[in-house]
Amino acid sequence: MPIEFEPPKPIVQTQLVLKTVADEMMRSRSRYFDEHEHEIPWDYIEFMHSAMRAMGGNGLAPRENGKKSEEGEKRPPIGYQMLAAQIEALCWGDVGMYHCLPGGGLGAAAVFAAGTPEQKEKFLARFNEEKPTFAAMSITEAGAGSDNSAIRTRAVMDETTHEWVLNGEKIFVTGGDKSFTEYEKLGEGFIVVWATIDPTAGRKGMRGFVVEGGTPGVKITRLEQKMGIRVSDTAAISLVDARVPFDHILGSATVEKDTSGFKGAMATFDATRPLVAASGVGVARAALEFLKEKLAENGVQIRYGLPRQKLTSIERDVIDMDIMLKSAWLMVVKAVWMADNKKENVLEASMSKVKAGDVCTKITQKVVEILGPLGYSREFLAEKWFRDAKITDIYEGTGQINRLVVARQILGYSGKELR
Repeated sequence: MPIEFEPPKPIVQTQLVLKTVADEMMRSRSRYFDEHEHEIPWDYIEFMHSAMRAMGGNGLAPRENGKKSEEGEKRPPIGYQMLAAQIEALCWGDVGMYHCLPGGGLGAAAVFAAGTPEQKEKFLARFNEEKPTFAAMSITEAGAGSDNSAIRTRAVMDETTHEWVLNGEKIFVTGGDKSFTEYEKLGEGFIVVWATIDPTAGRKGMRGFVVEGGTPGVKITRLEQKMGIRVSDTAAISLVDARVPFDHILGSATVEKDTSGFKGAMATFDATRPLVAASGVGVARAALEFLKEKLAENGVQIRYGLPRQKLTSIERDVIDMDIMLKSAWLMVVKAVWMADNKKENVLEASMSKVKAGDVCTKITQKVVEILGPLGYSREFLAEKWFRDAKITDIYEGTGQINRLVVARQILGYSGKELR
C-alpha cells in the first residue's frame, strides 16, 4: 500500500476540532501556566478526558485501524497518523499542557510494546474509565541517561510471597507525579519502571515493571524546576523495597539469550519518537505562524516564487523556515505511516526525532531573533516557544543518540561497534 500524503478525512475533521481546543483552552492560558509551574490545569484535564471518552478514546489512541467505511470498504490503518496529527495540533496550542493530557502516555506505550495480551487488557482499559488516568515510564537514572542499558535499579523475586521487590532511584520521569500520586480527581495510574533482574546480564536482564500508584516504598522525591514545558511535572522517584505482583513484569521473568527486555524498551521509543517529533513540529508551527502575522501587520509580505537574489533577508529566512517545517512533518508522516502498517521504523522514527528537534530549535530561535527585543520580552509567547522547543531534542533519546541510531541502521553497525 503506497503512502498517502493527503491526510484522510477523519484526521482533517479531528484537526479542526482540536484547533478550537488549542486556541481557546491552551494558547490563551500558556503564559499563566508557564508562570505557575506544576499547577495542574484541572478544567482542561477533565474536559479533554470527557471529550476522549465521548469519541471512544482511551488515551493511547492508535485507532481507526482496519475499520470498514459506510460503503463496506476496509479503511487503511491510520491510528498513529491520527495521534501524530492530534499531538501536532495540541502542541500548537501549548506543548506543556499537551503533556497534561489524560491518558497512557509512555507508560501505556511500554505496556503496548512489551506486555502480554492479558496485561494490555488489564492496564490499558482503565484509560477509558470515569476518572482521568495517567501513566508514565521511568527509565533514566543518574548513571544511566542516554545509555539505558546501564540502569542499576534492581528487581529481585521474593520466593516466599511471589512478588518482585524493587530498589533504586529514577529521575526525569515525565508525568510521574500525576501518574503515581493519588489525587481525588484521578483514576488508578501507574508507572512502568525499568529495572534489571540480573545486573551481570547487561541488556539481557532489563525488564519493565508496572508499579501502581500509591505502592508502598515508592516516593516522589522532587519535581524538577524546568526551562520549558513548565506545567508538565517531571519527577524524581525513589524505590525502597517496593513490592509489585509477579505478573506485573513486562516480558520473561528469566534472562533469555536475546535482549528481549531491552528490545521492549526500544520498541516503545520506536512508536513514540515520531510523536515527540510531531509535538516539536506543533511548537515550531506556532512560532512561525506568529512571526508571519507580525510581519504582515508591519507591511512585510513574503513573496513566494521569486528568485532568492530578489528576496529580502527576512523573506529568505521565512521561506527557509517553511521548508524546514514541512520537511520535518513529512518525516513524521512517513514514520507513523510505517508504524500503522506494522513496518519496522527504527530508522525513520529516529530520523524524524532528529529532524524535528533540530528544526524546532532553529525555527523558534530565528523567530525570536527576527522579532528582536519584543521576541525576547515576555509580551509575546515567542520566548516561551523558544524555551519549550529544546526539550524536543532531549527527551526520549537525545539528538546525539538518535543520530547514532540512524548511523547504525544505515551502516549496519551494532551498538558495540559504533558508539
